[in-house]
Amino acid sequence: MAQIYNIDESFDYSLFDNASCAFGVFDGVHKGHRYLLECARETARKDNGKSIALTFDIDPDELFHADRLKKLMSNEQRIAMLARSGVDAVAVLHFTREFAALSPLDFLNQTFKGFVPAHLHVGLDFHFGAKAAGSVADLGEWAARNICHIDAHNLQSEDGLPITATRIRNLLAEHDLVEAERLLGRPFSITDEVQPGRGEGMDMGFSTANLIVPTNRRAWWLCLCEWDQVSCCYCSGCFTRVRR
Repeated sequence: MAQIYNIDESFDYSLFDNASCAFGVFDGVHKGHRYLLECARETARKDNGKSIALTFDIDPDELFHADRLKKLMSNEQRIAMLARSGVDAVAVLHFTREFAALSPLDFLNQTFKGFVPAHLHVGLDFHFGAKAAGSVADLGEWAARNICHIDAHNLQSEDGLPITATRIRNLLAEHDLVEAERLLGRPFSITDEVQPGRGEGMDMGFSTANLIVPTNRRAWWLCLCEWDQVSCCYCSGCFTRVRR
């Protein structure tokens, strides 16, 4: 599992020296994201450097479009899954309104503080800086001045359509779990803290685990729960791994 670094006052920016970074939000860490991460791993191997997943502590839309935001996983789950993706490190930028308001050039300077990676892997639709004004072309101009190679990748596709978090969210909203999992490249799960329920489990002869399922996920699933090496629990209305 990769080490997770918060980019704050104590962060050592020399981590970026000769590194290959995959930069993005990575909600869902789906098959398209994993392709980008693998590209960073490949160039890191060739350069004998580190592969780094560079991301934000929150989804930027949490600040600007919180009313319509639907995420595939929590920020904590997303960062933890990036750490298990095979990269050498995960570097987490603190995303604030002040940071988002920086010009594209200031955004890059603030992110790397002069320690420019050897490779920066992004999607062709990557935008950054105030009002998302920065583009891959701006990245290229900045990289030419700073001896960095920009690897801009086409979005990975399935059935002629790009693999995106939005596409997967829509599939889940339509209850198409099979197709959503195919694009994720793994089973979909909901993880949350166990909540107090109606007490109906007392009549079943065993304990039940209650989760609050978002209103846009109306479905009934069978849930296998592992508890102290015992797998025994049937749960209706949720699909998750329950842990204490």
